[in-house]
Amino acid sequence: MTNTTVLISGAGVAGAALGHFLHRDGYDVTVVERAPGLRGSGYAVDFRGGAFDVLDELGILEEIRSHDTAMRGTTLVDADGAEIGRLPAETFAGELEVAKPELTKILHRLTEPELTYVFDDSLTALTHHDNGVAVEFERGAPRTFDLVVGADGLFSKVRRLAFGPHEQALRHLGMSGAGFTADNILGLDHSGVLQTGDGIAVYAFSAADADRMSVSLSCATDAPTLDRRPRTEQEQALRDAFAGAGWVVPELLKAMSAADDFYFSSSSQVHLDTWSTGRVVLVGDAGYCAAPTAGMGTSQALIGARALARALAAADGDHTAAFTAYEAKLRPYVTENQVKGQEGAAAFGGRDQ
Repeated sequence: MTNTTVLISGAGVAGAALGHFLHRDGYDVTVVERAPGLRGSGYAVDFRGGAFDVLDELGILEEIRSHDTAMRGTTLVDADGAEIGRLPAETFAGELEVAKPELTKILHRLTEPELTYVFDDSLTALTHHDNGVAVEFERGAPRTFDLVVGADGLFSKVRRLAFGPHEQALRHLGMSGAGFTADNILGLDHSGVLQTGDGIAVYAFSAADADRMSVSLSCATDAPTLDRRPRTEQEQALRDAFAGAGWVVPELLKAMSAADDFYFSSSSQVHLDTWSTGRVVLVGDAGYCAAPTAGMGTSQALIGARALARALAAADGDHTAAFTAYEAKLRPYVTENQVKGQEGAAAFGGRDQ
């Protein structure tokens, strides 16, 4: 087997799953993560279709099932909070849904003995050589790896260094928003509530903790630039978008400012002509994000990680052949999911750019 040392940028779902499969196949894997530790925030994530086979192959399917949010559905309400319809649980929760921190902890516990994790660091430069990739880091000493994998999300550092500016790859779907937890003022019980208006949407649900609910406030935007701005600007953009809104929106805006688990993201997709260049390859959102509105991000990350590992195993480490096979196998699936993401953003009031 050739190309036995691999650097994965990103300790999320795609990075951890890929690391496990590569270690199983005999690779020496290092995972670098810019966060100072394991990420403990994030919305609920769901699993659909082939993702269950990947979870089973990872050996964590039954443990994941034990953390099922057991959602019962979502109530649609009008501007005053009056019920106007209902959506089945699988609309948002898929076939199985768990809190993202639980998935992250399970994957990390599985892979910590197998992989070398380096937290609080990030790549600053990549230089291709005939027999490897020289990598420079913000804090660590330079090293050379046989292969480098970008599994570092929508604003992937690996993608920017190896493929070009974010603007060349990102396609904004016209919607941005914040997620946070708040007191369960709606009395939700393993259920959700959704209100959509002219360019705005409110979604809240409660599952594991009856006293708390997860909240998403979304609004139409022209670009994903707010993702990189300070929290104060992100909050102000949402206050402006929801100005004059009734129901419980004013209370949710206050809760947003007080939340210590606030995060902000835009519904954007990644479109590239190829997912690899030389000895560098992308997996998950870094290479082909379908947007949160597709409901396929976690499943796609798991399926993509396994597809890449299988392609490398089949090619006995020949990265050129493996990367070509990986992309040929996965691209039709990704294209289908990206269409779902575009349709979902439109349903939530996004303005496709």
